[in-house]
Amino acid sequence: MAEDQKRRRAVVTGASSGIGEATVRSLVSDGWSVVALARREERLKALSEETGCEYFVCDVTSEDSTAAAVEKLTAAGPVDALVNCAGGALGTDHVDVAKIDEWRWMYETNVLGTLRITQKLLPAIKEREGSVVVISSTAGIETYPGGGGYCGVKAAEKALARALRLEQVGEPVRVIDIAPGLVKTAEFSLNRLHGDQKAADAVYAGVPNPLTGEDIAEAVRWALDQPAAVDIDEMVVRPRAQVSSTQVYRTE
Repeated sequence: MAEDQKRRRAVVTGASSGIGEATVRSLVSDGWSVVALARREERLKALSEETGCEYFVCDVTSEDSTAAAVEKLTAAGPVDALVNCAGGALGTDHVDVAKIDEWRWMYETNVLGTLRITQKLLPAIKEREGSVVVISSTAGIETYPGGGGYCGVKAAEKALARALRLEQVGEPVRVIDIAPGLVKTAEFSLNRLHGDQKAADAVYAGVPNPLTGEDIAEAVRWALDQPAAVDIDEMVVRPRAQVSSTQVYRTE
């Protein structure tokens, strides 16, 4: 690996679990210097001890928290890439009975969180001819019953990425949208279903080889490793067993 690649520095949000945590590990293994951001300091500390990554506690839904983290991390070094993994789903209620607070939380975390930190780091990223990666979802492409809130926020996040790409044409920055389908992680469905482990397990029951956080982390690593003039505008990644949000092959 070239010496200049070893010096590349990436910021990963949502780094305390799931795709974000896997992305930190993948990029560190690929020679990147990585700054992990998340709310849970104890998990960030454990990840740092394991991988050698830097970390800062950061709640992307908080202006003060995000501003403080960005100030510290930019003072400590350049930023070649931002990987927006922070987000999540909450609830599966149909639209007619959906809880406003759950939709608000999803919008604050997925959309405004991505907007907030992207705005703050974009100047530093452009200085390095770097990249902004948004981990959206196939939920932002097609809807399904019980997914109105999550599908809506992921569609908005995809629109954010596409608008940024259009607005920054000619500027020294890549905007990469990676949209995963069914990914089995320890917390995503468990959090969405309010801690109901049985219901969370049922989401993946019988699905041969659902995606893992490591699969999406590899997609991120590959997209970032392309030449600077190559922009992976959008990548949709599903397990082979899933052909749409409503059609998944199950063995049971």
